Amino acid sequence: MTKDLNVLDATGLLCPLPVLKARKRLQSLTSGEMLTMHADDPAAIVDVPHFCSETGHHLVSSELDGPVQVYVIRKK
Repeated sequence: MTKDLNVLDATGLLCPLPVLKARKRLQSLTSGEMLTMHADDPAAIVDVPHFCSETGHHLVSSELDGPVQVYVIRKK
């Protein structure tokens, strides 16, 4: 059940809000926990991997689900 708490719906938000919301949500997680984020901002395709590489978090996966991008990020 705690897995549902680690889902962030950032659809409808434009840059830089998806990354800022992910950063805030990741702060509340412990190292190794995963965050699944849904976004539909075209800039997120570049922003999310860049955010992960800059902060040391691991981008486990990124995929498209129709118009929505789904990112799984493991906290460093």
